[in-house]
Amino acid sequence: MISVRHLHKSFGAHKVLTDINVDIHTREVVVVIGPSGSGKSTFLRCLNLLEQPQEGDIMIEGTSLMAKSTRINDIRTELGMVFQQFNLFPHKKVIENIMLAPVRVRKWPAEQARRKALELLDKVGLSEKAEAYPASLSGGQAQRVAIARALAMEPKIMLFDEPTSALDPEMVGEVLAVMKELAREGMTMVVVTHEMGFAREVGDRVLFMEQGTVVEEGHPEQLFGHPSHERTRAFLSKVL
Repeated sequence: MISVRHLHKSFGAHKVLTDINVDIHTREVVVVIGPSGSGKSTFLRCLNLLEQPQEGDIMIEGTSLMAKSTRINDIRTELGMVFQQFNLFPHKKVIENIMLAPVRVRKWPAEQARRKALELLDKVGLSEKAEAYPASLSGGQAQRVAIARALAMEPKIMLFDEPTSALDPEMVGEVLAVMKELAREGMTMVVVTHEMGFAREVGDRVLFMEQGTVVEEGHPEQLFGHPSHERTRAFLSKVL
């Protein structure tokens, strides 16, 4: 579903990604781990061109994002993204936040978008918050609303950029539970996270990144139990 070839990304003279080559398959959950500053979030943001790579190619279902003829916004409608900092519109109610993109971008009638929004709020366990404003939500609730908002566009792929790192520890579980349910339903997911338990339990494949490169990748059982690279072993010894 996603094919990344020879991806390079720099910010000025600082090289953030170097020759990344990754394939992500339909219904696969790929978890990206690594120390802070290793390029994980930049890699994720390149997948929908929120960051523009200097070199390489990214193909989504066979369409190159780097081709001049590609309508990037059309591709982005198939890629739901959940950010570290929720990014809900504070002046709109929860249900309005979820309805906005389907009405504006998909051109759905408001009633259809509202039905979908209520269905998704039920899915993430927040039906009672439909008419609330984001300021009244806990961090865990706000992030679950953000997931519902991304799902409202009926994306084929979900991208998660450290979705629990801004949450208090007791709120992490409620967000991970929603993500686990999406994985069970077969959603294709790329997840940047520091939650090693989630990576081990839910990931079909784990990528370990260091200094802008994919150092090692493999099934969670293999990568966590028997990492082949010394840098992976050193990282896991500190975080597990």
